[in-house]
Amino acid sequence: MSVLAAIAVLAVLIVVHELGHFIAARSQGIHVNRFSLGFGPILLKYQGTETEYAVRAFPLGGFVGFPDDDPDSTIPPDDPNLLRNRPVVDRAIVISAGVIANLIFAYLLLVTHIGFVGIPQASQPGVLVPQLAANVSSVAADAGIKPGDVILAVGDRQFGTSLQEMEALSEIIKTSPGKPLELTVERADKTFNVEVVPQLNSKKQGSIGIGLAPNGKVERKKVDGILTAFSAAATEFQRIVVLTVNGFGQLIGNFGETASQISGPVAIVDFGAKIARSDAANLLQFAALISINLAILNILPLPALDGGQLAFLLVEGVRGKPLPIHIQDGVMQTGLMLLLGLGIFLIVRDTANLEWVQRLFQ
Repeated sequence: MSVLAAIAVLAVLIVVHELGHFIAARSQGIHVNRFSLGFGPILLKYQGTETEYAVRAFPLGGFVGFPDDDPDSTIPPDDPNLLRNRPVVDRAIVISAGVIANLIFAYLLLVTHIGFVGIPQASQPGVLVPQLAANVSSVAADAGIKPGDVILAVGDRQFGTSLQEMEALSEIIKTSPGKPLELTVERADKTFNVEVVPQLNSKKQGSIGIGLAPNGKVERKKVDGILTAFSAAATEFQRIVVLTVNGFGQLIGNFGETASQISGPVAIVDFGAKIARSDAANLLQFAALISINLAILNILPLPALDGGQLAFLLVEGVRGKPLPIHIQDGVMQTGLMLLLGLGIFLIVRDTANLEWVQRLFQ
C-alpha cells in the first residue's frame, strides 16, 4: 500500500501540472484535443466533446495536446483559437501555467500539512553534535568539542528548537572559511565558549568536521489558527524553493560529480513508500517537495520541457517572428528522445538499486 500511495502522489502531481496547461488554454478559448497522463500506448481513454483524456503506458510525465499540427484535425489552420495563432503572451501563459500550478499546489500542501499535522521541531533548543568527522582532521575536535555537545549559538545568533536551525548553522560554517567563529556550547548543563576557524573542504566550502542533529526528540507543534499555518507554510515554501534551486545549480555546475545523485521515478516512489511506511502524515510534505522540484525542473530552458518552449517564445518575441518550424520540431524531438532515454536509464538503474532486487540476485 505504501508503494501505491507514493505512485498516487506522483500521478496527482503530474495531473496538477497538466491541468495547469489545460485550464490556462481552455480559459482563453484555445483548442485542446488531448490530455494524457504518461506517454506511449494508450491504456485507458475517454473522448470528451473536443478533448481526448487518456492514461498511457509509460508514467514518465504527461502532456496536453493541441490540434495545431494534427493532420486529422478538422479545425481550419487560420482559426484564431489555435494555439499557434495566439499572441506570444497568450502562449506563454499556457506554457508556464503547469509550473505555476505545481508551485501553488505545493504551497497548499504545506498549508494543509502544517495546519493539520503541525510543525516538526526539537524538544530542546540548540543543535546537537552527534559525532565528529571520522578519519580526518577535525577543527571542532581540536577546539575541544565532543560528541553529545550542543551548540546554542554562533556569536549573537542563538539557535532555538526549529529543525531549520541545523541548516542555519551549516550555512554559517560553509560561508565562513578562514573566519573565526565563536560557538556557545552546552555540555552536561555547563556552558562555555570555543573559537573555531572553518577550513575549506573539497567542495570549496567551510567545514569544522562535525555532524548536526536536532537536540532532543522531534515533536510536532500545532499552530494557532489558519493565518499562522499560511505564514509558516510560506516560510517553509521559500526554504524548499531556495534549497531546490541551489541543488539544481550545484548539479549543473558540478555535473560530473553530482550526476549519480539524479533520481528517477522508481527511486522517488521507493523514497515516498518509505515515508508512507514510517509516517504517512509526511507524505504531504514529500508531495510538496516533489511538486516544487517538478516545477523548477520544467522551467529550465531545455528541449522538450516548458522552459525550452518559453525560450522559443522569447526568441520569437525578440525576432518578431518564430524560428522555422523544422528547427523547432528538430530540437523538440531530439530533446524528447534524450528525456525518454534518460528516464528509461534512471528506471533501470534505480530498479537495480532497490534493496529487494539486490537481495534477489545475491
